[in-house]
Amino acid sequence: MPITKSAKKDLRKTKRRTLTNKAVRSKAKTMITKAENQLAAGDAAAGKSVLAALSALDKAAGKKVVHPNNAARRKSRLMKKANKAAPAQKP
Repeated sequence: MPITKSAKKDLRKTKRRTLTNKAVRSKAKTMITKAENQLAAGDAAAGKSVLAALSALDKAAGKKVVHPNNAARRKSRLMKKANKAAPAQKP
């Protein structure tokens, strides 16, 4: 446990940041899963879901919740699935 005053404050800040980061990370993961499920089902709204997932990943990378290379890799994988699912119709 922290002893000094500054260490106690750092612990409080870390707890707050952890909650925020967890929410951002969870939202990005949810959007990716939703998009992948719609792509697999051949849903017509899959394009919008893919764009929303890409946006969520960009926001997470911009807030430094996930590493930019991690976000780029996930976006690449998602786009590969989107292009495979509907070659004529790109999001």
